[in-house]
Amino acid sequence: MATLPAVFKKNEPPAAAPQDAATRKVRAVRDPFQLRALPHEHLFLYNKRIDNSRLIREADPKSKQTCWSAIGAACVLGVLLTSAFAPAVGTTIAGYKLEALKIEERRLMEERRTLDLQQAQLLSPARLDQLARDNNLVAPMAGQVSRLEGKPQGTVAMVK
Repeated sequence: MATLPAVFKKNEPPAAAPQDAATRKVRAVRDPFQLRALPHEHLFLYNKRIDNSRLIREADPKSKQTCWSAIGAACVLGVLLTSAFAPAVGTTIAGYKLEALKIEERRLMEERRTLDLQQAQLLSPARLDQLARDNNLVAPMAGQVSRLEGKPQGTVAMVK
């Protein structure tokens, strides 16, 4: 139990009743250097030492059930909040992935255009003719060409 504050009156003499009209009209002159009273100056608090070292705490039989109930309620609340925010979070993540894929698609399309241009330059007839002249290649004669004939059953082609 906590200790209550003790209330003490200041050591002031009790106010005497005025005896005549002359003393009633005279006011006591207040000292200009005296400080006014502080709030709750008349209260004195005492600190009482309490020794609880000999006490043994007993387990409350209902506290275990209350603890598990609180844990269960927190888990249910967590699941509800997670299920409420999961679609919004999933949509945001999907939006980021979609933007990354669009950037990747633009990069790959640019790379494809570059490769198509390089292929067209490498396979141009003027360049192929220049390479053939540089390597001393000539058009084949009539007897040098052999044509392969394909078989519809999937057998290997034969030379005629």
